[in-house]
Formats: sequence, structure tokens, C-alpha cells
Amino acid sequence: MVEDGAHERGAEVVCRAVGRVVGGRAEVADDHWGGESAVIRLDAEQFGPEALFGLTDFSHLEVVYHFDRVAPEKIESGARRPRGNADWPLVGIFAQRGKNRPNRLGVSRCRVVKVEGLDVHVTGLDAVDGTPVLDIKPYMAEFGPRGGTVQPEWSTELMRDYYAGEPRSGSSLDE
Repeated sequence: MVEDGAHERGAEVVCRAVGRVVGGRAEVADDHWGGESAVIRLDAEQFGPEALFGLTDFSHLEVVYHFDRVAPEKIESGARRPRGNADWPLVGIFAQRGKNRPNRLGVSRCRVVKVEGLDVHVTGLDAVDGTPVLDIKPYMAEFGPRGGTVQPEWSTELMRDYYAGEPRSGSSLDE
């Protein structure tokens, strides 16, 4: 039971970035994130290297980040056609993963390459250089979907080239 307005409708939530994306792609694009390599650099004022101990025991991460380059007036709160494609249905913002969404939050799964100090080297992160990172979690299969998944054909078509691309030279990953 919620007491004394502790959970008010539309209550503001304040988050402090735990770090930033360094390197990788400089500009936002819709596709070909598979070969992108970047570093998630933790904020040294908040964390020491021990915050990352054990992270390399996992192959993948879930990264929560802020779409800081989306202007507030561009935020969608209703329905639209994904990527403006007239061949795809009109769907609500919560039935798609576009960046112009309320709260401008992104969630991505990426591969861990290595950890050095406060730097987490990753590949396949669909966030650009300078993006504020709000949280990092190891991906655990048990938190993935239980049972089969279902999605509409338009979303499969939309994602066809999203993670296309090979790891850049110097990467030791098997994609």
C-alpha cells in the first residue's frame, strides 16, 4: 500500500549518470550497430574499479542510457508509424523502441570485450559517443523471456539490418 503520496501520478524521478559512452559512433543512425565498438567509462567521482569486479565473467550486458540528443519537443506520446514507414502500421510509442519516447530512455544488450580500470569495452552497443549511461547490469539468461516470443512482421523487417556489421579489426569477438 502506498502511503502519503509517496507514489504520485507523474512523480519526477531523478537519476545521476553512472558513466558515459566513449568512442564508437558519433552520430545517431537507424542500422548497422553490430560492428560498433565503444567504451562505457564509469564516473570516477562515484565509483572505483571494484564496482566492475566480476563483470567479465559475463558475456553480455544490459545497458540503460539516456537519449540526450532527442529534443524534448520531439518526444512522442501517442502513436506513429515506426521510422515514418507508410507500409508499417500506426502503433503506440510503447509498442515500439524508437528513441523519441517519454523519458528518453534506451536499453541495449551488448557484448563485453574487456574491463580496464573504470572502462568497460563493449561491442554492439547502440548508443553514441558521449551518451549518459544510467545503469549497467550483467545479462543473465534467466532474466530473458520465459517461453516463446511473438512479434509482428513489421518489427522483424525493421530490425533486419539493425545489428548488421562485423566487429571492427582488433576485436577478438565471435559474433
